[in-house]
Amino acid sequence: MVAPQIILASASPRRRELLDQIGVTYEVFAPKIDETPQSGESPSAYVMRLARAKAKAAQKTAQAKPVLGADTAVVIDGEILGKPQDQAQALAYLRRLSGRCHLVLSAVWLELADPRLSLGALSESRVYFRELSEAEIAAYWRTGEPRDKAGAYAIQGLGAVFVKRLEGSFSGVMGLPLYETANLLRKAGIDVL
Repeated sequence: MVAPQIILASASPRRRELLDQIGVTYEVFAPKIDETPQSGESPSAYVMRLARAKAKAAQKTAQAKPVLGADTAVVIDGEILGKPQDQAQALAYLRRLSGRCHLVLSAVWLELADPRLSLGALSESRVYFRELSEAEIAAYWRTGEPRDKAGAYAIQGLGAVFVKRLEGSFSGVMGLPLYETANLLRKAGIDVL
């Protein structure tokens, strides 16, 4: 068993898959933090704040290991579409995304033992959806996939059939932008690949 290089401050199976993809070993500690946006906070400031807060909260158990926090938001018309609370909200999200371009912001934060050396990065992607019919939206909900996904879809799953075009980072839309993550890890002296 290889010793973990970092602590991953997330319970997301997608983030674990992506770290596995680039050969980074980790252990998971997913802290509970308040994810309520602050008054007047921009979506990019929001995801950066949450990524950092997750990493800082998990650092208490890290035993001097670097801690990686991440957060992703789907944004349309300046509004953050989080994980849907119920079917009605998921269907409303998908209707809003239908036939339009939306922004996916994915922030990563690497908290180090010396906080002055901690690093963060933001990935910004544009996702273009084709027009969705009501029947498609209802059928997609029945698959169960939208229930725990920001914006009520998964680009790496069945939701990929809705994506006409992507400008940016596929892994960022999944929840962990690998280019930015690998750069942060290398800067901290952690081997990638």
